[in-house]
Amino acid sequence: MDIIETLRRARIPQFELPRLVGSINARLPQLPPTLGLVSALNLALDRILPRDTLEPLTGKLVCLRVTDGGLTLQFTLTPKGFRPAVSSARPDLMISAKARDFLALALREEDPDTLFFNRRLVMEGDTDLGLLVKNTLDAVDWPRLDPEDLHPFRLFAQLRLRMGPSSR
Repeated sequence: MDIIETLRRARIPQFELPRLVGSINARLPQLPPTLGLVSALNLALDRILPRDTLEPLTGKLVCLRVTDGGLTLQFTLTPKGFRPAVSSARPDLMISAKARDFLALALREEDPDTLFFNRRLVMEGDTDLGLLVKNTLDAVDWPRLDPEDLHPFRLFAQLRLRMGPSSR
């Protein structure tokens, strides 16, 4: 079996971020990682995340908490898209899990129901919003990452194309 096939069959190993990582992250500003999250959500909005389905989220405070990573990412959906939120108010919906479980959800290795019933994913607040988010994510046909796209020669070739012709 070659490296590409190995990567295709690979699963995320069980891990937990060290306490030191979580305690350091908890003291750092949460805006930079929140900006990364809302940027990704906005790229997906209307392309793979249907705006009309997510309409009930408009104006609601949503919080993703990475329990072992010390991250608390708060955001809201506005008519212009997802935006970071800075608020001391109680979130309308809080979803908490460890970094490994969020990663497994994103890669479709685990489904939210399994994580929820195994108490590895916790939803607090408005349960209707939680179900809306879960059902929307379940219905999305996410593009699958092809491990061949990560081959160093392919990455180098893509980088050369983006940089334009050389001046040699």
